[in-house]
Amino acid sequence: RQYNIIMMNSPRLLISRQSHRLFLRSPPSSSSVTLSAPPRSTAHRIVTRPSSSSSSNNSSAAAFSSAQPTAAGTAILLTAAALLYTTATNDAKNNDASLCSVAPRLGAEPTMLSPATEPKTGILFPRLCNGMTFVGCGVRVKYGFVKVYAVGTYMDPLAMSVVKDQSKPQLQKALLDPNYPRTIRIVMNRNLSIEKYTAAIIEALEPRMKGQDLESLEEFKKLNPPVDLIQGAEMEMTVRGDTLLYKNAVGGIGQIRSGVFTSALCDVFYGAEAVSPGHLEDVLKGVKKL
Repeated sequence: RQYNIIMMNSPRLLISRQSHRLFLRSPPSSSSVTLSAPPRSTAHRIVTRPSSSSSSNNSSAAAFSSAQPTAAGTAILLTAAALLYTTATNDAKNNDASLCSVAPRLGAEPTMLSPATEPKTGILFPRLCNGMTFVGCGVRVKYGFVKVYAVGTYMDPLAMSVVKDQSKPQLQKALLDPNYPRTIRIVMNRNLSIEKYTAAIIEALEPRMKGQDLESLEEFKKLNPPVDLIQGAEMEMTVRGDTLLYKNAVGGIGQIRSGVFTSALCDVFYGAEAVSPGHLEDVLKGVKKL
């Protein structure tokens, strides 16, 4: 590809971007001066090559092949050199950018960071969340057909390394223990009022708490601002022992300190009557791959 730059009362300047060579011609084509872009380790140089049709007494050729070029010729050559430098620099930047955006080779380590897709909703889950690693996801279905939200679990690989090779019952027992840190990430698949969302969570938690520490349920209500949830809204519940760190749909963060609450929450998502059986099965499989 070439660029033509026309200057008043000046020769025509042709720039070849691919080869980084500049050609300076006087109409009619009587001589040419080539500016070559050398390697970065050497200085730029000017190489003069007379064309086959030029004559020794041609004034334009003499001006550019002379050891003492005219002021106009020097200005044109300096302009050409500046254009060449800018073109080469932009090419180098473009090459660097293309290297950064190249898709990772199949099987290479970066592919492990590609998001996981919940198959029934198409909702994506990143591989990392709050410093923990994705192990599985599923969907919460209400009334047998309404896909309310997708739910994903992130576990601490170091904490789970002790139990990940054990039997399925032992793994599920570990998942029921809030002392194994994890983040439960909920992504709405449909619009829902905040009242219905909090009521559904509390409805699942209350019978599992067996009348203990029920004031923590009111605390949970207060962690959710009076803003209805829309499709794609996200909530994160990070469990560490008796502490729940909760991030609501608008990004607000709050905390509940209650071992009864966190144990009940683990039973909601990982117990024998988990609200999303598909999510539990996927998590049991994913933990073994940590």
